Amino acid sequence: MMLPAGMDPRTPVIVGVGQVVHRSGEPGLPGPVELAAESLRRAGADSGAGARLLRDADLIAAVAPVSRPYSDLGALVAAELGADPKRTLQSVRFGGDAPQRLLNLVARSIAEGRSEIALITGAEAVASWNAASRGGIAVDWPEQPETVLPTEIIGSERAPNSEMETAAGLWGPVYFYALMETALRARLGLSEAEHLDRIGGLWSRLSELAVGNPYAWMPTERSAADLVTPTPANRAVSSPYTKLLVANLTVDQGAGLIVCGAAAADAAGVPKDRWIFPHGGATATDEWFVTERADMGASPAIAAAGSAALAEAGIGIDDVAHLDLYSCFPIAVQVAAEAFGLPIDDPGRPLSVTGGLTFAGGPGNNYALHSIATMARLLRAEPETYGLTTALGWYITKHGVGVFGARPPRSLFRAVEAEPVAARREIAPGYIGPATVEAYTVPYRKARDGGDEPEAVVISALNADGARILVRASDADTIAAFTGGDPLGAPVEIAAADKLTLL
Repeated sequence: MMLPAGMDPRTPVIVGVGQVVHRSGEPGLPGPVELAAESLRRAGADSGAGARLLRDADLIAAVAPVSRPYSDLGALVAAELGADPKRTLQSVRFGGDAPQRLLNLVARSIAEGRSEIALITGAEAVASWNAASRGGIAVDWPEQPETVLPTEIIGSERAPNSEMETAAGLWGPVYFYALMETALRARLGLSEAEHLDRIGGLWSRLSELAVGNPYAWMPTERSAADLVTPTPANRAVSSPYTKLLVANLTVDQGAGLIVCGAAAADAAGVPKDRWIFPHGGATATDEWFVTERADMGASPAIAAAGSAALAEAGIGIDDVAHLDLYSCFPIAVQVAAEAFGLPIDDPGRPLSVTGGLTFAGGPGNNYALHSIATMARLLRAEPETYGLTTALGWYITKHGVGVFGARPPRSLFRAVEAEPVAARREIAPGYIGPATVEAYTVPYRKARDGGDEPEAVVISALNADGARILVRASDADTIAAFTGGDPLGAPVEIAAADKLTLL
């Protein structure tokens, strides 16, 4: 075989993709190393070159696992595969943007001639860990001393919350995303019922897509009404979210990619109809703390990274046939669609190729590696089309966008760090006085009778200067006012960080 005319031999190309899902009830309790290694074995088989590419890899990049933290997952996977890479990379412990960031670095390393054959992998085994814990079973997963470190750690370890946010109980994604969801509803001018129809319909369409995904964790079609209605099987989590509107982290899943320089892929005998090229890859970061963003329901960084990735590919969003917008919560999809100027309900161009993190599965930081692997197979079947995937970390904070296609790229790959154009909003912790409700969410807890009961209301309010204040109120009157009505845009008097009065 030979390279297409004019192609640089260092052109990065994805030549093999593999995914694995171990569903609850199936034999065994596999851990992240086993699942990651198996995904790469499948990628080797998918490439047509088998184990040769795995053994000859000079670089392994791993998405940090959450279910069993390993300081250098790539080294353990290499030992399983019989590989002896010169370098291993690993992402920081938290961040769903990691797969795209790692792919950008790997592709750039190949384009710069510092690598020829690279593996990217990640896996989670939360379902097996939980099953083992419930059954009192000791899992036989590899151990690794904390002193074993990769060649390079990728990403930022910066704490995701400000002091004001932590004090208000916004310590986890579900509460932050729910608050941002209501901020978006306010900006769109939607009633609670209209908004539930909107996000229920969006998630229902994702469930339909998961049915056709052989690697989906929960390939079951759900109606919009089923998704937004609290029931014992679909408990209220933090309004407006129920359990079936949030990412499902309790999965056993792994994914892997083999990325080569074009010359190495050709020398290995990988058929050209397996080749998928990264045409553009960009990353960007929004204002780090959510409450310091001018609009909590928007992402200038997704817009910036998307524009940069598309520009590198030399195409526009209208040229993209296949999309996968990161879908941990409905707000994430809506914000990304808005950044790209896309409708959320176009039947001809759905916003996912997998079914999303609720239905396809939300394996920790690694979901986007599954979306890229799925996208690669789809583009092989439709080689004249382009695909775009997004990845994000923390609270719509860290972003990656990739553009892919079966046709050779117009230029040698380079990763772009885009600069979003955004205004910062002032915050006013400790503010006392009049303000206006900008957004709110009601977190729920298990009640003694087995049902769900609201535990508080987290309210974002703006004072006359436009500064943002958070209040976490747990008194019965305030909870009743926000569960029994919809005080978005209502005037309030803030008396303390845990007390306000509706006027």
